[in-house]
Amino acid sequence: MEKDMTGKESIQMEQKKTDVFRGNYDQRKKAVEELLHLDVNFDILHKELVIGNKRAVLYSIDGFLKSSVIEKMLEFFSSIKAEDVPEKYDDFVRKFAPFADITTIETQKDFVKYVLAGLTCFFIEGYQQVLAFDLREYPGRNVDEPEKDKVLRGSRDGFIEALIPNAGLIRRRIRDTNLIFQMENVGRSSKTDVAVIYMKDRVKQQALQNVIQKIQKINVDSLSMNKESLAEVLFPRSWYNPFPKFKYTERPDATAACLLEGSIVIMVDNSPAAMIIPTSLFSILEDANDYYFPPITGTYLRLTRIITSIVAIYITPLFLLLIEHPEWVPQVFDFILIEDEVNVPPVIQFLILEFAIDGLKMASINTPNMLTTPLSIVAGIVFGDYTVNSGWFNSEIMLYMAFVAVANYTQANMELGYAIKFFRMLCLILTAAFGLGGFIVGSLLIVAALFLNPVLNGRGYLFPLFPFDGQQLLRRFFRVSLPYVEKKTKTCQK
Repeated sequence: MEKDMTGKESIQMEQKKTDVFRGNYDQRKKAVEELLHLDVNFDILHKELVIGNKRAVLYSIDGFLKSSVIEKMLEFFSSIKAEDVPEKYDDFVRKFAPFADITTIETQKDFVKYVLAGLTCFFIEGYQQVLAFDLREYPGRNVDEPEKDKVLRGSRDGFIEALIPNAGLIRRRIRDTNLIFQMENVGRSSKTDVAVIYMKDRVKQQALQNVIQKIQKINVDSLSMNKESLAEVLFPRSWYNPFPKFKYTERPDATAACLLEGSIVIMVDNSPAAMIIPTSLFSILEDANDYYFPPITGTYLRLTRIITSIVAIYITPLFLLLIEHPEWVPQVFDFILIEDEVNVPPVIQFLILEFAIDGLKMASINTPNMLTTPLSIVAGIVFGDYTVNSGWFNSEIMLYMAFVAVANYTQANMELGYAIKFFRMLCLILTAAFGLGGFIVGSLLIVAALFLNPVLNGRGYLFPLFPFDGQQLLRRFFRVSLPYVEKKTKTCQK
């Protein structure tokens, strides 16, 4: 029985069959045509020309080219006289290719990699090597303020879906020779560019090597979902612990600040968000806007964000516990209890509204912009008035769920928002089933999830609370002046 060939074996056979670095010019040209499937691929540009007395052919991706630059280059190479063309490849490069972004290719693997990455590759008759020019101009949007990471005061530029412009935004803020951009490739088919960014003199070397080794050992076919695909293979998550393992930001100023603090930043091509490690709960709760205001204002904003997140977890389970035990409520706070008739159990009301809020979120994403405002008004009227009058929901429950819906947007991390939501619902169900005991168990489960949430190259998810560092903990709650932060950063490095 004939044995089936694996994907790896078939690739090896294909490489043996078509080797673009063997044979004469015509044979190599034919091998490239077979390798890149030029008979069916319309977007791979191949143009023949004559450089002096030597035949040459150009290969590139049509959508990645700067047309004006390549026209001038072709005009320049076509004007070279036959007597001026040297016999050796190195002499040709020194004489006719004094450009900054050039690469010499000597293997078929590198040739495929560079061509499909968008570089312009030249096959020249008589030369075994291939000359590659970086003339790429990726299609994409302009640098603009991130839609998610809104800026209250500060720079209104944000990352886009291309690595090179993103690197420039960081270099513009950190003009230091210790800033390193290390490039890696991930994915057998996608060969996605992944940049590991760090400050050489501030990063922990052991943590850095651990991250780089993990990236280099990744064995997947592609990173179809960009940064999220990388995060899942880099650090497999437990399905039962939704708290985020990474901090994401689309702001260059926040990214630069994290790099100066010794963090490691990972950026994936085609993604506008930067992954920051190591990460703790307190670093996720921080926001760059805190540092664009005076220390007292920044501290107020930070404390408001932390308190709101805590209240968002416990407000509905605690309210449910109190309405089940009204004798625990002091007389002065009797107004918080439900006075109207309750037709649907409160826990069912809370759960229905939890799902309804997410349904409205998804509907707003898929709603055309011209209909967003009128539909939002209609939805507000229906859910805010008719549902109460119909007897499905009580006004007190609508009030607390409205607070929960708004509180979810006090912090920028969406993963943290959904983690708060899941544990709030869990605590709510346990409280409805077991009363005070369920509320306590739900609270303990939240604390356990925080303590047991592993992080990549960090001292703990609750650092500096556990392990305890009083000075660092105060800095997480209170925004100190920037000169003080810089001084302490240098002291820690020493």
